Amino acid sequence: MAYWSWDSSYDIGIEDIDNQHKKIVQYINELHEAFISKDKNIVRNTLSDITDYIVSHFSFEEDLMREAEYPYFMHHKNIHETFISNVGKYKIAFNEGQDITGQLMAELQIWLTQHIMHDDKAYKECVQNLLKKKNKKTGLFEKFFKK
Repeated sequence: MAYWSWDSSYDIGIEDIDNQHKKIVQYINELHEAFISKDKNIVRNTLSDITDYIVSHFSFEEDLMREAEYPYFMHHKNIHETFISNVGKYKIAFNEGQDITGQLMAELQIWLTQHIMHDDKAYKECVQNLLKKKNKKTGLFEKFFKK
């Protein structure tokens, strides 16, 4: 059974962003499986994967916000940078032999939920307006980075 199941209330209405958020939830569930099995190799690999994925997800969001001229872009970017720094501290603690898995799962879930519901939903309309102007409805992630 999964640690956390996606709920449609987390959708912001931008398909590629919603799919990326769902992928982060999958990584959190992988951490849960590693936590149950106490498999440090899976924790190490998942921690690395989720960190890389979050960095690319944030970059994608930031590029969209910048292009949409979202007025609170820098504030949102700073929130991302702080979060990446916090996850980096977990990586350091893990590499020092600390069992961080349970605490990290809980923090990721709380943070992602709050971030989606407040920060990401705040830029939704601005980015959706950009996408309407560009008439891009699907495959945004691939199209955006193939410019």
